[in-house]
Amino acid sequence: MTEKELFEFVDAKDNESEKISAPFYSYWKSVGRKFFSSKLAVAMLILLAFLLLMSFIQPLFSGYSVINSGKIDDFSLRYNYPNAKNWFGTDATGQSLFDAIWAGAKTSISIAVLATLINTFIGVIVGAIWGISKSVDKVMLEVYNVINNIPLILILLVFSYAFGSGFWNLLLAMCVTSWVGVAYTIRVQVMMYRDREYNIASKTLGTKAVTMISKNILPYLISVIVTIISGLLPNFISYEVFLSFLGVGLSADTPSLGRLIATYTDNITNHPYLFWFPVIVLGLVTISLYLVGQTLADASDPRTHQ
Repeated sequence: MTEKELFEFVDAKDNESEKISAPFYSYWKSVGRKFFSSKLAVAMLILLAFLLLMSFIQPLFSGYSVINSGKIDDFSLRYNYPNAKNWFGTDATGQSLFDAIWAGAKTSISIAVLATLINTFIGVIVGAIWGISKSVDKVMLEVYNVINNIPLILILLVFSYAFGSGFWNLLLAMCVTSWVGVAYTIRVQVMMYRDREYNIASKTLGTKAVTMISKNILPYLISVIVTIISGLLPNFISYEVFLSFLGVGLSADTPSLGRLIATYTDNITNHPYLFWFPVIVLGLVTISLYLVGQTLADASDPRTHQ
């Protein structure tokens, strides 16, 4: 056979070189697929969405107010057990416990969310700088060692008394030192990535520290940051409840789950529903927040993706 019979010329196709043979990969689609594969996480997400909607929408229509809770005209409304009209019963002033719980949950969740966002934001920024700069590391390590040896709840108590009662005062007390622990966690992670080959090469080529942190390091820490958030949210709710239980932090006219639990502790034997309903709602909020956050943290870790 001749050469012309064995071979034939094929026209060059420039577009073929631009095609990617590997299957398309979307990080966030993979995160969503991993998260929604967990039936427990989906159930907790639905429960959390319901609790959040009830906490932020129901008080808009109930008109519940702590200021008016001391007024009562009809004494037959006092201490009514749960019924069709008042699903969670009524308290000593005849007001619906159902309304009081969701008004209190709104306050507790609001403080926890704001405190978590502020502490995470400050902690990530400071932690990134802390992990890159050796001069900052020397100073911040001493600060961390001092603060870490003092129980956080004791710090919150001191600042709550110092700043006085009030929503914003309590939020400030929660944000004074709580970010230090977040910053230390981020610092450790940044130090793990800063000396890897691609970062050393990037630094050698003159890449600025800010660019290296934002482009080369922080994207790898998404699962770590989500894990931090999932731990801080239920913790701050617990701190608010504990401080309100002690009678500090929030003002007397601000409803919260902690204040409800503290108020109705004496009723645990004669009217137990007044105590247990706020405790159950508190437990559902913290558990659902934690489980959803932990599942999302696992799903956001690229190492768990197939």
